[in-house]
Amino acid sequence: MDRALPASAVLGAQWGDEGKGKAIDQLAINSDWAVRFQGGNNAGHTIVVGDTTLKLHLLPSGITNSKCNLILGCGMVVDPWVLDTELEGWYSLTKERPEGNRLFISDRASVIFPFHRFYDGADELIGTTGRGIGPTYRDRTERVGIRFADLKFLLNDENRIAETVDRMNKQLNAVGVKQEISIDELTKDISWILDRFSDSIRNTGPMLHNALSDGNQVLLEGAQGSMLDIDQGTYPFVTSSITGRANASHGSGIHPGQISSCFGISKAYTTRVGNGPFPTELSLEKGPGKQMSELGHEFGTTTGRPRRTGWLDLVALKESQRINGYSGLVITKLDVLGGLDEIFFCVSYLLDGKEIDFLPTASEDLLRCQPIYESIPGFQSLTSEEWISLANESRNGQGIKILPDSIRNYLKAIEDFVGVPIVSVGVGPDRMASIASLNGPFDFEISEATF
Repeated sequence: MDRALPASAVLGAQWGDEGKGKAIDQLAINSDWAVRFQGGNNAGHTIVVGDTTLKLHLLPSGITNSKCNLILGCGMVVDPWVLDTELEGWYSLTKERPEGNRLFISDRASVIFPFHRFYDGADELIGTTGRGIGPTYRDRTERVGIRFADLKFLLNDENRIAETVDRMNKQLNAVGVKQEISIDELTKDISWILDRFSDSIRNTGPMLHNALSDGNQVLLEGAQGSMLDIDQGTYPFVTSSITGRANASHGSGIHPGQISSCFGISKAYTTRVGNGPFPTELSLEKGPGKQMSELGHEFGTTTGRPRRTGWLDLVALKESQRINGYSGLVITKLDVLGGLDEIFFCVSYLLDGKEIDFLPTASEDLLRCQPIYESIPGFQSLTSEEWISLANESRNGQGIKILPDSIRNYLKAIEDFVGVPIVSVGVGPDRMASIASLNGPFDFEISEATF
């Protein structure tokens, strides 16, 4: 990481669930700050360190480095009850209470209340997580939402609380939700949030700016993926925030010029959770799609829903690169493809008899796209222990060159098509199961230490 411009961003390059948590966990080893800049607990990062598996929904993945400060950024929507549960789980594991010490919540972040979850539960079109994310972002856009900075003022304004409760109940009734919010409930909720998190609520933008000015290393952590971006993704089957590089700075409270590098995380195949078009989708019941699902443990960290699986979509990945301008790609779950006779990857689409090399704007058009594939011969299946052994051996001056020709041919095809170098390859869920390019941004000593 460049000391002159010390902020780096890690983004999902597909439809989410790409394995960002592992890459962030690795980079956090050398980071002073880790910042979540968008989304809420509709995202989930899984980190495996030895025998310990962490499933994070709000806490930045940099929490694994005890010397790394953590920020829930101004672009986020935060459910305080979920955050409390995560923090209690972290305390049970480590006996550390980071809140107010090294974990800080932006006072500009929006609060998710029970109302938002109730309202979100009425959705039947998009296939949301039902966590209240979209309704909270909608309230922010309509300028009626409640930020953490507003809580203490709202608590002392009975008229505003009554108006808020009236608005919430009218909206719930309009979508056929039977639950209602009471003035007493909202008042108690606000009081509890302030009691629990007042030490953590800070104006975090200036904190980060000062840290960057001092040469601190800052890691900006994305949630979801590029194809789920509200503006650039497969609308309307998207999330409710901007997931890309443009929001990495804005949602953290710093300026774009302070980001020196941006890493896109992509699986060696493609997955998607929820509804929406998916050109390379395969059956979960048989063949390669079933292998991806079972060996890749393709279930949502947040929802537990099975992920849809398919061949790697290079058209979508190149679109992701166009939007975000990656410095390097991290390819994850390569090991999952081991044992297949042939590996396919999509290089263009056929739409209404015409070949195209871009994602159509309308989901209705993308739904009609037929993938056009190229392929390479498959490679041998290895056990988890064999992959980790290979990864350890790669750190003795070999890097990605240690991989068999068939795998390196696949990686080169990805690099050539997208126009971005591959800087790390994941060959298993464990922190140690990665093979980095020599002298690249992931080429450093990785600790096997557990918590």
